[in-house]
Amino acid sequence: MAVTLETDLSRVLGAKTAKAMAESLDLRTVRDLLRHYPRRYARRGEIARLDDLQVGDRVTVLAQVRKVTSRRMRNRPGTLTEVTVGDGAGQMQLVFFNRKFGKLEEGSWGLFAGTVGEYRNSKQFAHPDFHLITGDDDEDWARALIPIYPASKDVSSWVIQKSVKLLLDATGGFGFVEDPLPEDLRSRHGLLSLAAALLDVHRPTSAEDVERAQDRLKWDEALTLQLVLAARRRAAALEPGTARPRRSGGLLDAVDAALPFSLTEGQREVGEELAAELSRDQPMHRLLQGEVGSGKTVVALRAMAQVVDAGGQAALLAPTEVLAAQHARSISAMLGPLARAGELDGDPAGTKVVLLTGSLKAAPRRAARAAVADGSAGIVVGTHALLQQGVEFADLGLVVVDEQHRFGVEQRDALRAKGERPPHVLVMTATPIPRTVAMTVYGDLETSVLRQLPSGRGGVASSVVPVADKPTWLDRAWERLREEVAAGRQAYVVCPRIGDDETGDDETDAPDDADGAPGDAKGGDDDRRPPLAVLDVARALDEGALAGLRLAVLHGRMTPEAKEATMRAFAAREVDVLVATTVVEVGVDVPNATVMVVMDADRFGVSQLHQLRGRVARGRHRGLCLLVTEARETTSTGQRLAAVAGTSDGFELARLDLETRREGDVLGAAQSGRRSGIRMLSLLEDEELIAAARTEATALLATDRGLADHPGLAMEVAALATDERAEYLEKA
Repeated sequence: MAVTLETDLSRVLGAKTAKAMAESLDLRTVRDLLRHYPRRYARRGEIARLDDLQVGDRVTVLAQVRKVTSRRMRNRPGTLTEVTVGDGAGQMQLVFFNRKFGKLEEGSWGLFAGTVGEYRNSKQFAHPDFHLITGDDDEDWARALIPIYPASKDVSSWVIQKSVKLLLDATGGFGFVEDPLPEDLRSRHGLLSLAAALLDVHRPTSAEDVERAQDRLKWDEALTLQLVLAARRRAAALEPGTARPRRSGGLLDAVDAALPFSLTEGQREVGEELAAELSRDQPMHRLLQGEVGSGKTVVALRAMAQVVDAGGQAALLAPTEVLAAQHARSISAMLGPLARAGELDGDPAGTKVVLLTGSLKAAPRRAARAAVADGSAGIVVGTHALLQQGVEFADLGLVVVDEQHRFGVEQRDALRAKGERPPHVLVMTATPIPRTVAMTVYGDLETSVLRQLPSGRGGVASSVVPVADKPTWLDRAWERLREEVAAGRQAYVVCPRIGDDETGDDETDAPDDADGAPGDAKGGDDDRRPPLAVLDVARALDEGALAGLRLAVLHGRMTPEAKEATMRAFAAREVDVLVATTVVEVGVDVPNATVMVVMDADRFGVSQLHQLRGRVARGRHRGLCLLVTEARETTSTGQRLAAVAGTSDGFELARLDLETRREGDVLGAAQSGRRSGIRMLSLLEDEELIAAARTEATALLATDRGLADHPGLAMEVAALATDERAEYLEKA
């Protein structure tokens, strides 16, 4: 049978197995299967003994099934199956929820792989991957390294292992695989051929085999991504834009004169950098990242003012209506009469600042769109509504994207496309990004960094409140909040859920456990309770610990008018405590707020906690952030929260975030998993490889023929890239 990388798996594995792989793992072709790499390897002779296991270890054990029992769970629908296994030296529990087993019977021997947890002082696996040993396994069991694959409930690791072996037998090896990497590139970096690397990664005989194979396969992933980004940079460099040089005596000078504070040295340096790039014909493509509260918005406003002075328009794209409204409000306040050109009290030398969101009523929406279309609105602030058909700009000169991680590349480009000529682009993020991530995710952008905070900020002290270990600390937390309010200041209480709705309205991006295990959850049918909800917590606080204070709630299900009214009341000090979801995560600026209490802090990611903490101490008073959690201090979750509390360096926390989250979480939904080919590359460990791939990708596309002389590489890139990315490669 002639097999290629594009051959459907049904021709090799049969319809039933192929269907299961397609539906549960999205593996459809031979290429998909061969690129589905082992997560790790079980070593014969090094199988862990049950009596040696430690909680938190990721292990594979060889054990015999001693007992199988099933029962209905008390606290939620479904069945709990408990399996006792032993290896002669000890025994442990395996716990499965709503799963049927067939051959998992007493007396069976099998391999069980998972992360060791603990429940009622006994070690256990929750949902371990397993394979029962039969006579058919003698050859595989004799191998020194047994591959353990990412699997699903319908397709186990061992089914994948057997499928790879079947493919290997059917083709007489992987000789049919053509190598996409140029031979001179492989030689320069000492890389295996693709066929050899695939054989060694799936059927290794030694750890050295695995290491060499992984190095080669990481190159495939890194080069694919860097080719896409290099193509975007090259395409952008070829597009003529419009220079927007600085003009004295205009809006920018008025902004500088109106600022109630002096710019930091970092703001001045980045400002000069942007001013120089805006003055060129070649469109600017720059990422501005910085610490929470480092003043990125002021830098962006000065760039927007320069573009308006040069006759163009600037659009600021924000991820939420709350943030968009606040940007419009703060920009208008900073510009004063200069933001109201054409109005009775406006300065004719100024411009209009227009807010355009999806919730605008028909008449104001028409008026806003008309001001954008005729050019009288020089600064346009909005949400995704800016991307809609019918929003036309007279002369779009600058696109500012706030909180880039909330938007995809295609959304950024949709707004760029609204200019007659490509506008300048400034992308901002308050989530500091390690260099490896910046090279991989934002590699089509030049990068500027703001680390310095404005003078006069009080700073934030952070503490973990471990209620399971120290229950009285929560009472003290509420006392501290009351003390701050008594001193004339305000507070936030943040919860991960809205409440009064059990359809699952979590507003958190807390990272999943890397192995799909329950992490620090207790396991069994005593699973973690639902996340705390704003409406429930606000009610309890109003009747209890914070009785007598003025409380208000803020969450994503409120109408835009209600959200705006609540934020205005909080900013005007008419509310003492704002109980909210993560809608306050970015951009909300109330200098009088000094306390933030994050409930169920373990449900949030590291970067998100840092963002939330940045909402307090934005004035001269010192701030306090209290991370409330039921996680034990000794657990990995407790230690993660302690690390967040222990440093205010966002770049250090970004690295911690990268260590504790899946690569796909860091890359974002549009840039993770199969769509980008990121399966093996580690952004944390492979910085040198990523940098080398960037150099090679740039060189490959710098030639007149681009990838035309490397059809195998072009096909591989097209297969691993998204349609949108492949389109950019074709253009380049």
